[in-house]
Amino acid sequence: MSETVVTPPDSALDTTELPPETLTLPLDAWHRAKGGRMVEFAGYWMPVQYEGIMAEHLWVRTSAGLFDVSHMGQLMVSGEGATAALEALMPGDFAALKDGRIRYSLLLDENGGILDDLMVTRLGRQEFYVVVNGATKWDDIGHMREHLADDIVLNHLDEQALLALQGPKAVDALARVVGGVEALGFMQGGSFDWQGVTLGISRSGYTGEDGFEISVPGTHAVALADALTAQEEVKPIGLGARDSLRLEAGLPLYGHDLDPDTTPVMADLGFALSKRRREEGGFPGHARIMAERDGAATAKRVGLIVDGRQPVREGATVVDADGNDIGKVTSGGFAPSVGAPIAMAYVPPVLAEAGTKITLVQRGKQHTATVTPMPFVPHRYVRQGASK
Repeated sequence: MSETVVTPPDSALDTTELPPETLTLPLDAWHRAKGGRMVEFAGYWMPVQYEGIMAEHLWVRTSAGLFDVSHMGQLMVSGEGATAALEALMPGDFAALKDGRIRYSLLLDENGGILDDLMVTRLGRQEFYVVVNGATKWDDIGHMREHLADDIVLNHLDEQALLALQGPKAVDALARVVGGVEALGFMQGGSFDWQGVTLGISRSGYTGEDGFEISVPGTHAVALADALTAQEEVKPIGLGARDSLRLEAGLPLYGHDLDPDTTPVMADLGFALSKRRREEGGFPGHARIMAERDGAATAKRVGLIVDGRQPVREGATVVDADGNDIGKVTSGGFAPSVGAPIAMAYVPPVLAEAGTKITLVQRGKQHTATVTPMPFVPHRYVRQGASK
């Protein structure tokens, strides 16, 4: 993998300059040739859809879809003490993470506010591969560089592309291209050879379906995308369907459902706080987060099924019987697999119980909704891969 010692671009540091130019990714021409409708997202031109969000969404639920997520940040953190250094920034139990295993975690500010959510893979005794959100990657890199000791090496793999193959038939399609991936279980990863190119492949994703994420040198991204979409199960899928799939899966989107004003407890991400880390502390915001676990949280992220057929979008408010704002919708849309509008919202904890009726206001119009356990569509992760 090509590595660059990280230095944020000037445009990321100088806020007085004109807005930075929208960048292109290695598959830009490939998407356009496939008919992708390109939009600016997280500073890059990316495909929002090909044949339509509804069709692409349902294709992923029944077959396999190829997503380009190369805008995300791929980082390497290494050096003696890297495990402890990462645990000082996040609540994840990385000491217990075995080689080739992946952990979802949260980059926290000093008050326990969420700066980003990310995936951490242990590659060796003191070596980790970290995938962060595209819109926050330069801030993440700056924050990590500021807080990591000088002898911890942080590299940005900025010449790597990242593809995601998602859906119940993803394993069959990928195994024909890259043998051996079927042996991976959910949240496991490893290196694989494809035509002399080293690929970093994990069995993970952001749709709730079985699937894989593939780190590939940008110079080989087109060839790999061609090889994958040559499989009859695979179609290219845009950002629009990615968003509706993750919403049905109950997975939060940073910058919408998560931000520095939310904490792991408020965001209902308590699974990211292991018993050892809860007891030992040593991560930012530990005291506040423990207090919130004991009932001090002022809001909680919940899922909503909205009555009727009209979606309620991000920005709608949750109101009480007197019309006072008491919460907000952070994601919402029509769920193709559910057949109804769904949403995520932050509400007072007293209203977070499943079955609670909620009143929403969007552009002056009232809507009613019911608090519903998430995910809205059951996850279909494959936790045990095929025998090696």
